[in-house]
Amino acid sequence: MPGEGFQVNIRGLGTIGNSAPLYVIDGVAGGDINNLNPSDIESIDVLKDAASGAIYGARAANGVILVTTKSGKLGKIQVSYDGFYGFQNLVKKPKLLNAQQFIEIYNEERVIGGAGSLRDFSQAIPGLYQKITSGQWNGTDWIEQISNKNAPIQNHALNISGGSGQSVFSLGFSYAGQEGILGVPVQPKHDRYTVRLNSDHVIYNNKEFDVIKIGQTFNYSYRNRSGIAIGGMYWNDIRNMLVGSPLVPAYNNAGEFYARADVQASGLEGLSPRIYNPMAQMALNRGMNETQNYNVNSNAFLEIQPVKDLIFRSNFGYRMFADSHRQYEPAYDLAGDVTLTPGRINQSGGTGYAWTFENTLNYSLKKDGHNVDLLVGQSVEKWGYGSHLSATNANPTFDGYKFAYLNNTDGLTSGVTRTVGGPHPQGALASFFGRVNYDYMEKYMLTLVMRADGSSNFAKGNQWGYFPSVSAGWVITEEDFLKDNSVVDFLKFRASWGQNGNADIDPFQYLSLIAFNKDNNYRFGNDRNKMQLGGYPAILPNEDVSWETSEQLNFGVDAFFLNSRLQATFDVYNKTTRDWLLRAPVADIQGPQGAFVNAGDIENKGYELGLRWSDRIQDFNYSAHFNLSQNKNEVTRMGDNTGFIESNGNVISQGTDPVWRVQVGYPVGYFYGYKTEGVFQNTQEITNWKNGFLQADPQPGDLIFSDTNGDGVVDASDKTLIGNPHPKHRIGFGINLGYKGLDFSVTGKGSFGHQILQSYRSFADNEFHNYTTEILGRWTGEGTSNKLPRMTAGNGVNRINVSDLYIEDGDFVKITDITLGYDFKRLMPKIALQQVRLYLTGKNLWTITNYSGMDPEVGYGDEQPFVSGIDLGFYPAPKSILIGINLKF
Repeated sequence: MPGEGFQVNIRGLGTIGNSAPLYVIDGVAGGDINNLNPSDIESIDVLKDAASGAIYGARAANGVILVTTKSGKLGKIQVSYDGFYGFQNLVKKPKLLNAQQFIEIYNEERVIGGAGSLRDFSQAIPGLYQKITSGQWNGTDWIEQISNKNAPIQNHALNISGGSGQSVFSLGFSYAGQEGILGVPVQPKHDRYTVRLNSDHVIYNNKEFDVIKIGQTFNYSYRNRSGIAIGGMYWNDIRNMLVGSPLVPAYNNAGEFYARADVQASGLEGLSPRIYNPMAQMALNRGMNETQNYNVNSNAFLEIQPVKDLIFRSNFGYRMFADSHRQYEPAYDLAGDVTLTPGRINQSGGTGYAWTFENTLNYSLKKDGHNVDLLVGQSVEKWGYGSHLSATNANPTFDGYKFAYLNNTDGLTSGVTRTVGGPHPQGALASFFGRVNYDYMEKYMLTLVMRADGSSNFAKGNQWGYFPSVSAGWVITEEDFLKDNSVVDFLKFRASWGQNGNADIDPFQYLSLIAFNKDNNYRFGNDRNKMQLGGYPAILPNEDVSWETSEQLNFGVDAFFLNSRLQATFDVYNKTTRDWLLRAPVADIQGPQGAFVNAGDIENKGYELGLRWSDRIQDFNYSAHFNLSQNKNEVTRMGDNTGFIESNGNVISQGTDPVWRVQVGYPVGYFYGYKTEGVFQNTQEITNWKNGFLQADPQPGDLIFSDTNGDGVVDASDKTLIGNPHPKHRIGFGINLGYKGLDFSVTGKGSFGHQILQSYRSFADNEFHNYTTEILGRWTGEGTSNKLPRMTAGNGVNRINVSDLYIEDGDFVKITDITLGYDFKRLMPKIALQQVRLYLTGKNLWTITNYSGMDPEVGYGDEQPFVSGIDLGFYPAPKSILIGINLKF
């Protein structure tokens, strides 16, 4: 959905807490890359192994992404403009049953469920039924109804840079706007405005080197976005459209939402009091909202070089954020339990900031081929300054989102009026670090890093963690026996070992925090009508909780061949997360929430291969690249008594058991349930079956649940791994062609060896929930299906039990970008511009997959950062056609 971030994992999932990498933007750790415009970014470097990320110590356990924004360069002032405008659409629309198909399936389920007779829709909904049977109306396809066809997307960026020998600067302004492809008539929108100013200034030099330098980076962003619900089963508007009854029109004859009065008049409420218009609920209950975010990411530095090659650098980083949110919910009545009265307004806001102060001393020495670079430093970081406030009140005086402010409400309403406010959670991190880089003739290389981090999240005695690393390299082509060979231009062997820390937990978990909540007030004393403020322990404290440590061993090789036209890199790694941090589950009878504990170990091991070929034949240049990676994720130790952690029930449908687990010997967040061996085709098969039944009275058309432990009985002990959400292999590829002013490029990616758990229907929640057309392939008699079982009423055994019936292969290959461009400067060399490039781009145009859902890249995972691949109605990525221009003055 526009404005939402991306889920990024580096070398597998190493923690079941926050698994996101550390973003360092212009030297300031902890920034948000979503606040930057891509046109402002100069470079992005990904630090994968522990040794390269060791200098960042804490929070580098999940990898580090270094983002550098554009800086000034010596020379005359240059002005550039980059912009595009385009349109977005769905890549793939799910096929839902039309009204006639739904009636047939519904009646089949009704008869099999024992109702005894078909429901006479001609009597129940005569007007609508006549339109359906005459072909005048096929029913409502709710996904089609909310589709925002040709949703606009645009981006505009202006950059001005230049400088003299003493000062350089880069100034940038940008705007990006995007509408969502789903959500009409309240389609999500996202607008982002950014301002960037980076500069470096030499205060004093002695003609040999710069003695004093100062500089700063400043990035400001303003984001304005609105959205719809995209969460779990009961807070997901995409899912509501997938299950919405096709018998309900979207609008009535007056052009207004088809509401309860219309449902009653048509006879639909006589079928069920739970039939309603899901698009109206989306628009009225969740669609009228707006969130504004203001962010500053800045850094100022002072660099002093008193003698050559001895540099003292002091950095002060400052991050500020502010946000405000408004939402309007008018009173509505769509069905018996889909109603809201009175209308209400929600409003919230907050501000906060964090700062980082870092000092380093760096000395470089070169003598007789020996090169030594020494660095020592310290840093301190503090966050959590600021506060937040939110409130809800009812009875708006004036209707409409325009008036969605709290002062547009009347009085206080019991059960609705709510206020919440308080400070942001505070924390601090202090660090000391050192690094030694050594090389001899750029042939033998060695790096040693040691870092000590102290976190306020742990009790005294556990606050400090120590994280060493070592890496070595050997450029074998610098040896005499390979120096003048004609085949290998460059060959380097690398090895590294290191540790990084993670302290990303809620603060003060080592204390028994006391919470005060009006829901826990109590009566005390003689006046039984007077309630006393109730306080209670909020968590079970754990004074022993300490650092999570990521330890990684990496071996690699880099090689160039054929005058460096062919370049190859290969890495093999083993990454172990020890003492990973999680909140321990506790029984409800214990009352307080469980504290964080150091619970076990997770191992990720695999390899990465990268190949690149580039060459030029006169005016024609071309290049191609391909990369392949493999990763195996496995939990190797659990520290708690249960031996596993699993989801709650009701994730994919009301009444279903847990769907994912964390358990020794399995990948993190694997899908858990029953395996099946097809569908019983006749009574003889049932009679001959000797491996037990999950059903009390199996019938032809029922699923054959597998007796995985071989005890002759099918029960909960037979549940096992039915799917792995983690891809075994990932690929990336691309081709770039250029001829004079013409350029053409194609890039793509793919993932293989993983599964997706999909559930587009809640079978027990509402008998009038729709189906996808997959249900037309159900078992209806011997030989008709060996996958989909027969229809049964509600949550029958076949569907209430989580099994591989819900599992699909998630393999895919996507063509992510195709671009054709031409620089008209080649045709008009005398034009007063350095570049006039027009281009046409297609993004996400083709996806090759057998997955039946809208998008095989499913990031949702039951609101857990360590779970993914659960498709309950996931907001898909759009395909886009863009036309753009690059101008340089």
